[in-house]
Amino acid sequence: MSGQAARPADNAANNTAFILFISVVATIGGFLFGFDSGVINGTVDGLQQAFNSESVGTGFNVSSMLLGCAVGAFFAGRLADRYGRRALLMTAAVLFIVSAWGSGVAGTSGEFVIYRILGGLAVGAASVMAPAYIAEVSPARFRGMLTSIQQIAIISGLFAAFVSNYLLADAAAGSTSEFWMGYEAWRWMFWMELIPALLFFLMLFFIPESPRFLMVKKRTDKAQAVLTRLYGKAAADQKIAEIRDSLADDHKPRLSDLMQKGTGKVRPIVWVGIGLAAFQQLVGINVVFYYGAVLWQAVGFSESDALLINVISGAISIAACVITLMVIDKIGRKPLLKWGSIGMTVTLGIMVYAFLNADQDPTGRLILGDYGTIALVAANAYVFFFNMSWGPVMWVMLGEMFPNQIRGSGLAVSGLVQWGTNFAITWTFPMLLAGVGLAGAYGLYAICALLSVFFVIKLVNETNGKELEEMQG
Repeated sequence: MSGQAARPADNAANNTAFILFISVVATIGGFLFGFDSGVINGTVDGLQQAFNSESVGTGFNVSSMLLGCAVGAFFAGRLADRYGRRALLMTAAVLFIVSAWGSGVAGTSGEFVIYRILGGLAVGAASVMAPAYIAEVSPARFRGMLTSIQQIAIISGLFAAFVSNYLLADAAAGSTSEFWMGYEAWRWMFWMELIPALLFFLMLFFIPESPRFLMVKKRTDKAQAVLTRLYGKAAADQKIAEIRDSLADDHKPRLSDLMQKGTGKVRPIVWVGIGLAAFQQLVGINVVFYYGAVLWQAVGFSESDALLINVISGAISIAACVITLMVIDKIGRKPLLKWGSIGMTVTLGIMVYAFLNADQDPTGRLILGDYGTIALVAANAYVFFFNMSWGPVMWVMLGEMFPNQIRGSGLAVSGLVQWGTNFAITWTFPMLLAGVGLAGAYGLYAICALLSVFFVIKLVNETNGKELEEMQG
């Protein structure tokens, strides 16, 4: 059956408002993903003063949270196959609440890291489960648009954390100053996350379980009820039959399903998922996110200018995601990935060229001179190309490309690789900066962007317009 053919699921019986509502609820997890990642930036001084430790707030603490993300992403997919998509999102919401509260009350560096890792588990789980859940409840014709909201939510969460940190520090006259109830402002920065975390937990009670999970668990009547509410009675009957046909009926989903029967080799679709997850990070986007201010100060911009550049990059990111939101279900996933990779290769190459032609002052900082504007424009163009392609589209693809039988396991492995690569890139950048300099580091990211062009052209198949039951492994 062609994914482009007319089907009952695409008729007026779709409860579009309800589908949009449950998709927005799921993406609150993405907002918390962004908020939890961004809130740390405003609390470093307070953490160092409270714990009398220079190690708190350094690269290891950022990286340790990312390791929690990797573990959360890996186990979320498998646990979601056992207990349900909504149940895992609820677990993530509880972990967000515990992490936000605990990070603010922590009395030692070790205690703080534990709570941050718990937050990382929540981020990892939400990062793979939210797009998977949305993909499993959305009609094929606008599934990409709804799943893309996840990336906008992530960026919005980052922006909200930056604004919250700024307002609290400004109101208290410094992040280390006492604020409400005698607690320092930096503690309140973490506690502000309790508001969206509690909202996320409460709103999850108003969304249904994934009908595809219910079918796996042989709860056909409940799946029928959910599908009828989503698509209407006629479409629900057809979808029940399609889901049943797509599931292997001899066993429950398990990790070994990722291997081909008979050969023992990993399924090709799993390698594609791993490649998508890895390349999204190997192009160096989180270096811009985590070390943006360091980068621009290293090439001669003042601290205030560097922070302003980060704000501009954030606005460009949101604009790029909105564009993708509008076109992803019209032009497809593969073209966006391909042209995004080409654009990132060119813009990263221009940045490398600018860095290679810079002079150094006595402190080792690069002086770009006339190349400063070129590097700045290229960097923001790079951010645009990433956020109109690999930023949102990778999550869309992972949520929909795996067959029903292996979706949880495929997401587990891909999520583990995505966050593991994120950790590696974040951890190694300071060493690359000291060893081969900015030009060398960005040269490596440019090479990875170039390789991703060929990866997309040769190995990635289009999923636009296809029902999840049509996905082949």
